[in-house]
Amino acid sequence: MPRNFHVFPDLVFLLACVTAQCFLAIWARGLFRKKWQRAVLYALSGLCLAAYGAAYLSLYARVNHYFPVDVVTWTQGIGLIAGLGVLGTAVLGFVVRRVPYREDRRQLFRAAGAAVMASPAAVTAFGILHRNQFRLTETDIHMPGLPRDLNGLRLVQVTDVHLSAFLSERDFARAIDMANETRAQIALVTGDLITRRGDPLDAGIRQIGRLRAEAGVFGCMGNHEGYAHVEDYTAGEAARRGIRFLRSQTADLRFGSATLHLAGVDYEPFHTPYLQGAEDLLSPGSVNILLSHNPDVLPVAASQGWDLMIAGHTHGGQIGVEILHHNISPARYYTPYVRGLYRIGKSAGYVSSGLGTVGLPVRLGAPPEVSLLRLCAI
Repeated sequence: MPRNFHVFPDLVFLLACVTAQCFLAIWARGLFRKKWQRAVLYALSGLCLAAYGAAYLSLYARVNHYFPVDVVTWTQGIGLIAGLGVLGTAVLGFVVRRVPYREDRRQLFRAAGAAVMASPAAVTAFGILHRNQFRLTETDIHMPGLPRDLNGLRLVQVTDVHLSAFLSERDFARAIDMANETRAQIALVTGDLITRRGDPLDAGIRQIGRLRAEAGVFGCMGNHEGYAHVEDYTAGEAARRGIRFLRSQTADLRFGSATLHLAGVDYEPFHTPYLQGAEDLLSPGSVNILLSHNPDVLPVAASQGWDLMIAGHTHGGQIGVEILHHNISPARYYTPYVRGLYRIGKSAGYVSSGLGTVGLPVRLGAPPEVSLLRLCAI
């Protein structure tokens, strides 16, 4: 069985890519009449088919254990890029074919066909180039009844690092430097230091060990720590560097006469009973903040009485398109809480886009970020 993947959706994707590839080959054959042009077309089609097959086979543990983890990561990434590019090109090609053809427009059609086939590659290249251009996002979170001694308190969040072949330790170090430059009172790490077992987890722990905050560094576990079965190891190694991963645990932080009550939970899968027993982690009379990698728990957190939930996981969608002032991204299929600040009653939730990428080494419409949160009294 493929590790951490569902066989059926991946098989459907593979078959869809092969079908789209056949459609494009037949369509493009009519556009290009010269032998060398068709030879290039068939060669590209063959490479794409090989990429789909290699990416699918690399999902299986009995296959991928023969190869270095970076090779597996890039194999799957290239397969996804090729597949999505071909599917997008096939859709565009289908639309172009609906346009009435005229002989005097042959050159125009050839140019349009070439543009259609090149556009996914150009968009992908743009997303690859921008995937590690980190930015600092600052957000004021207005909270009713916030004690005076907590007004203006700053929390810096680093999440969804996915240290792997797609994100180097050097790039991650830049993000840590950016977080330290905020001089926040509290630093938070909300999961997914790596993507899969074999990724450089120790390097990730070494880098978060460089985080500096006067009240400490705290974290919660993401789904990929669970997939790789490294939750205990991560918590133990991080503790040696003074970082507390809160696993259904709490920490009380004093600021003057006020107490900030911080709690964390391990990743909770989508559409399961959320935060069972988490109400026991609340501290009456304190400002209660919950760290949860999965942002979809926000409605339950609000019903339990948490003042603020801080999450990641979605990558801001990783790939998003703005249409009619609405951001369209794959993450919205799973949760309405994709990026930014949300409110339910008196409770608030903040979801960071995070730093890294999964599957595709691409960021489009969801820039990678270090998040600085500022608590503000109403």
